[in-house]
Amino acid sequence: MKINLKFGSGKNRAIEVLICFFVIAVIFTSCSGDHGELVGVQHRVKWYQADPYGMIYIPAGSYNMGPSDQDVPYALTAQSKSVTVPAFWMDNTEITNNEYRQFVYWVRDSLAHRLLNDIVDEGEYTERINWKKNIRWDDQANTETLGELFLPESERFYKRKEIDSRKLMFEYYWIDLKEAAAKSNRQQGMTDRSVFIKKGLTNIYPDTLAWVHDYTYSFNEPLTRTYFWHPAYDEYPVVGVNWVQATAFCIWRTQYLHAYLDAIEQTWPEDYRLPTESEWEYAARGGLQLSPYPWGGPYIRNSRGCFLANFKPMRGNYIDDGGVYTVKATSYWPNDYGLYCMAGNVAEWTSNAFDESAYSFIHDLSPDYSYSANENDLPALKRKVIRGGSWKDVGYFLQTSTRSYEYQDTAKCYIGFRCVMSFLGRDKADY
Repeated sequence: MKINLKFGSGKNRAIEVLICFFVIAVIFTSCSGDHGELVGVQHRVKWYQADPYGMIYIPAGSYNMGPSDQDVPYALTAQSKSVTVPAFWMDNTEITNNEYRQFVYWVRDSLAHRLLNDIVDEGEYTERINWKKNIRWDDQANTETLGELFLPESERFYKRKEIDSRKLMFEYYWIDLKEAAAKSNRQQGMTDRSVFIKKGLTNIYPDTLAWVHDYTYSFNEPLTRTYFWHPAYDEYPVVGVNWVQATAFCIWRTQYLHAYLDAIEQTWPEDYRLPTESEWEYAARGGLQLSPYPWGGPYIRNSRGCFLANFKPMRGNYIDDGGVYTVKATSYWPNDYGLYCMAGNVAEWTSNAFDESAYSFIHDLSPDYSYSANENDLPALKRKVIRGGSWKDVGYFLQTSTRSYEYQDTAKCYIGFRCVMSFLGRDKADY
């Protein structure tokens, strides 16, 4: 709109200017409001989510979940099934020792804040405590107060003052949406929604003794002593973490991010979580429909004869693939999505419960079969799906469609995990 204004002089000019401003105000006023029409809530904040740090975008798609070829053993636990998976993000590597250590340190520092009467809510974004510089150890009150976090003198080795890992307990919560959506609960019109808020409490320190108790007559003591804390292993995948601890880590990671976004008044994205079995396999395939391995196939060596993953290639010859135990999380070439070690290195927890016949009854849209087992449930109900194979497994377990399981309350030196986050919307073209 182009408006040409011409004013006179003197008193008439002042009147014309006032009339002009009045007309302009009327025009702009008439453009505001919805005029009784359905226009939606106006002035909503435009939102765009960049790729979360360290994660790869996996576009939505459909694929044949399960074995690509006819194979009798496969048919016992995995029938081929066409499924569709919505878009999501996935960590490009397994969670490393150093990344998991951030969780351990946060729990340690939160406990210290509470003991020092500096109350910290769960999930609050706080600066880490520098235990050497920020705490006055010459203050008798601080020494006595924080003494609860350290090993008692009778349990110290060579009088070393170390954090008692048994005290590193993490309290977390989640909402059981499946229970809330149950028909019986909806028909009863329950008003107290607190019954659907579940609480968990777990020790979050990795089981470093897994390197010893998983094997008999094998000298793995050096890894028990150093694998989790030593800088040499910072970029190696964390192990000795059971399914419950991995789930707690995802919840902590979510709350940690949300607290930071609250502080800068930004909108939350979706939660971090463990991948479903269908998401894991879809991501592992890297967009290749019928390939048995993340890199394609059907071979597990490249054109130069080098192995493409960290596993047990020969009888007792663990070194032939370049690794002995685990290797760095970015070792070997990533698949076509950019994900490292989706085969070998360490097997990975998924969110799903294990059932041999699950493929027969799960939905073909974003398949998910989950069960939250209680401590007193039968062992069969505590089975969780693990995928990908590990450094100690034979080549069969490297295949993208191979299913296996472990019990949710057990920690192994060959099982780790990575997180995913659901994408908000259809795909990136929506933004």
